[in-house]
Order: sequence, then C-alpha cells, then structure tokens
Amino acid sequence: MSRYTSFRTFYPFYLSQHANRTCRRLHFVGSWLVLMVLFTAITTSNWAWLWAVPVLGYGFAWVGHFFFEHNRPATFTYPLYSLMGDWVMFWQTLTGKLRF
Repeated sequence: MSRYTSFRTFYPFYLSQHANRTCRRLHFVGSWLVLMVLFTAITTSNWAWLWAVPVLGYGFAWVGHFFFEHNRPATFTYPLYSLMGDWVMFWQTLTGKLRF
C-alpha cells in the first residue's frame, strides 16, 4: 500500500475499499448509530453511553470488511484518514452522492 500524504489522494483509495454495497451500508448504519449514541449521551448527560461509540462504529465497519468486502480495513494503516473517509462517505451517502 502506498503512503498517502493527503486526504484528497487517499479518498479514492478509501472508496475502492468499499465497493461492496453491503459493506457501505454497514458503515452507514454504524455511523448513524454512533451519532445517535453521541446525541443520547449529550442530551442525558449519561456519559456511560460513550463506551458504545467505538463498538458500534468499528463493529459494523469491520463486519462489512471481513465478511462482505473481504479486505483489511484501511483504519489499521491510515487511522485518521479512514475516520475522515467514514464521515465523508456517510455524508455522501446521506446526500445521495453515493449509492446506498
């Protein structure tokens, strides 16, 4: 895997690692649940909810990669760019730019 020095050059690679529709859907659901958990923790001031953020975020994504995409999540090599990619992909899916 080549070294990416900018998110702009990384993101096309990131999308190529999410070609499987079920994988993308699992990422979307996991991201949506992360937002719901964050909202719940903030509105209730019950910070114990925050334990679920990495479990939901990574859990859904990794199931998508290991069982549907059959590749290694880019987060292992590019954690920050992958996190950014998750949220860009989530937004592009939500706004219809990427197919759900």
